Amino acid sequence: MIDIHTHVLPGVDDGSESMEMSLKLVETALESGTHSIIATPHCYRGVFDNYAGEELQDRWDALHHAVRRAGLPVHLYQGMEVMACEDLPDLLKNGRVWTLNSSGYFLLEFEFGEDPAWCRKIISACIAAGYIPVIAHPARYYFVQDDPGIVYDWYRLGCGIQLNKDSILGDNGRRARDTALSLLRHCVVSCVASDAHRTYWRSTDMRRCEEYLGQNFGEDYTYMLLEDNPDRILRGRKLVGYKPLPYAE
Repeated sequence: MIDIHTHVLPGVDDGSESMEMSLKLVETALESGTHSIIATPHCYRGVFDNYAGEELQDRWDALHHAVRRAGLPVHLYQGMEVMACEDLPDLLKNGRVWTLNSSGYFLLEFEFGEDPAWCRKIISACIAAGYIPVIAHPARYYFVQDDPGIVYDWYRLGCGIQLNKDSILGDNGRRARDTALSLLRHCVVSCVASDAHRTYWRSTDMRRCEEYLGQNFGEDYTYMLLEDNPDRILRGRKLVGYKPLPYAE
């Protein structure tokens, strides 16, 4: 498996609290069958100001070297989970935001109660600038729970759609689970990731989610969500998927 959404970079956001915890998160990921991880610290102006620069690069390098010294055979890649903002297309073009492994894909999140029309405006502006948003955990957004057809529209625009394992398994509440399963059934999901934060909260263990997806959605769909499309994101290749099923008006 390839995990494209993790907060394993220590001490930069509400994720890993220490290098020791980061190494444990990487070890847990490996034990559950994950061979590649993208570290995606929050980039949220005024909250977690993790913009591209020497300080963030040094922190990533320190994690990379620690993983190598520990002998953990995992591939680590750079990325960010970027909170939507008006000047996001400029931030992307000016290299202030790390895309996913320097590809044209980037991980985009919204406030849980955001205006859907504004979300679409930002998405369209980023696509027009030449970048492809991968929308983080849409099943957790209240406005998507109220109207999952919004994600169908994002998917048709060309976005990647990333679900959290915890939403699928019910650990984010019933509404998030119902929405996640609905999005899966409507074939508008590109990949599933851990959104791991800590060893004791939203971990990197993907085993139970992989088993659930295989049992309920089949091996081919599961492979697409956990390996094929995540690999395509790493390599900057076109995402694949099944024909999306529209939501009734």
